[in-house]
Amino acid sequence: MRRSLILASVLSFALAQPAWALFGTTELSNQVKALQQKVDAIDARLGKVEAALQDNQQLLNLLKEVETLKAEIARLRGQAEVQVHQLDTLGKRQNDLYADLDQRVADLAKAAKATAAEAAPAAAAPTAAVAGTSPPPDPQLESRSYEAALTQFREANYPAAIVGFNGFIKAYPDSTLASNAQYWIGYSYYALKDYKTALAHQQKLLAVYPASNKVPDALLNIATNQLALDETAGARKTLEDLVAKHPGTQAATLAARRLSTIK
Repeated sequence: MRRSLILASVLSFALAQPAWALFGTTELSNQVKALQQKVDAIDARLGKVEAALQDNQQLLNLLKEVETLKAEIARLRGQAEVQVHQLDTLGKRQNDLYADLDQRVADLAKAAKATAAEAAPAAAAPTAAVAGTSPPPDPQLESRSYEAALTQFREANYPAAIVGFNGFIKAYPDSTLASNAQYWIGYSYYALKDYKTALAHQQKLLAVYPASNKVPDALLNIATNQLALDETAGARKTLEDLVAKHPGTQAATLAARRLSTIK
């Protein structure tokens, strides 16, 4: 636009001059050439400005896209944090449920042993002493020992829980709760993120207490530790065995769900 105006002005000036001046004056010709060069220079500069504006617009568009992506990332991170919190809460509730069930089992075992002790003849104790056998363990002490370790676990004091459950197994190796104590030892190590040790203790449960009702839960925890150790194939095999050998258990239901997520 500017170039057209400049050229129009030059032509108007030229046409307004006499013919002899138009064709005979070198100075005017030089002025026209100079003006033409200026117009070309201005035109080139305008082209650069237009190109720069286009580049700036592209840059602005990219900045807008970056800001949009940042907002999306922040939103996704927020969702991930909420989901992690929900998983942690669910895991804690599951642990509390297991702990409550174990507490009930301990109470039932204590009541059964107390009833059996009351029903035994009074002469049984002297006879045992003569025969050289050790007296049966006190069911109340046994129950309190287990409850103390379980309380430490509930309060997330896992090192103390490990010590307590180990002491329980040592003091009461034949207790009906010994396999439960072994399971909680393994789970405590898992909570401490010591996956190798946790795995070893759950495998010990399978070896020492193969008939325990804690076997399905131990298998599930074994698979969890294997996944944490990047042993995906081993975890898949453990979950498949759990589903096949212990159908109908809650652990088997969870194992089936977990298998659907393993690729």
